[in-house]
Amino acid sequence: DETPIVDKLAKKRPADFEAEAAPCAVGNEVQSMLEKFGSDISKVMQAKKKRLESLTKNYMKGSQHKLEELWNNYHSQRQKMTQQYSQQVNSALQQWETEAQKAEDQEEKLNSLFRQQQKILQQARLVQNQKLKTVRELYEQFVKNMEDMEKSHESFLQGAQQELRKEMATLQKKILMDTQQQEMATVRKSLQSMLF
Repeated sequence: DETPIVDKLAKKRPADFEAEAAPCAVGNEVQSMLEKFGSDISKVMQAKKKRLESLTKNYMKGSQHKLEELWNNYHSQRQKMTQQYSQQVNSALQQWETEAQKAEDQEEKLNSLFRQQQKILQQARLVQNQKLKTVRELYEQFVKNMEDMEKSHESFLQGAQQELRKEMATLQKKILMDTQQQEMATVRKSLQSMLF
């Protein structure tokens, strides 16, 4: 009577070991699947990081090129305007000095004729006043042109900044959409590999 009881216990023990071994095998399989899934995500993240770095680098190069062109254009316009103003002022000053010299020569020659000398001096003063007025007008025009150019460049810079902001927003949307699509593809692939 005792022998069958021992046999029953002996038969039950291997079944218990098999039951314990089955969850362990499933756990190993799940762990390997998770490791594979983690490896896939890591690869995707590295690819995204490289893509983001590449896009950002190209965008920064384009932005820097635009700003350099804008600065060079502004600098050359300012230099050209300053040069033109200098030439005009020098020409007006040379004319003024010439007229002043003529007036002095005539004053010396016509010293004996007081009334004629007065007329000549008045004429010379009128010429000098006209030249001074011309120089003043040139200066005022130069200042006005500089202010207009500054306003124009500020407006252009604001426009360029808005354009750059729009481009950055578009780039961010594109990167976000690419990221979402890649994540969805990775998740689908991982789910398919897990399910099938």
